[in-house]
Amino acid sequence: MKKRDIVNRIAGEAGVTKQEAEVAVGGVFASIAEALARGDDVTIAGFGRFARTERAAHEGRNPRTGERIAIGPSSGVSFRASKALKDALN
Repeated sequence: MKKRDIVNRIAGEAGVTKQEAEVAVGGVFASIAEALARGDDVTIAGFGRFARTERAAHEGRNPRTGERIAIGPSSGVSFRASKALKDALN
């Protein structure tokens, strides 16, 4: 499912135009991204929790040459599904 599929479904179910649904979906995604950038977790009841994760700097290897390279610290996102979502999938 892509973003446009979500927009189309919301437009149909809410009885709004696709442009209005696009703004709403974009606002939700932007809010989640901003909260994660601040270091806040985002919990959506009945769906799950998004959390920012931090990876420390470490040393890796270039798979082609075997040369050691330094990999800097980075951030990522983890998602943990709620029990209700897990139950719906099973």
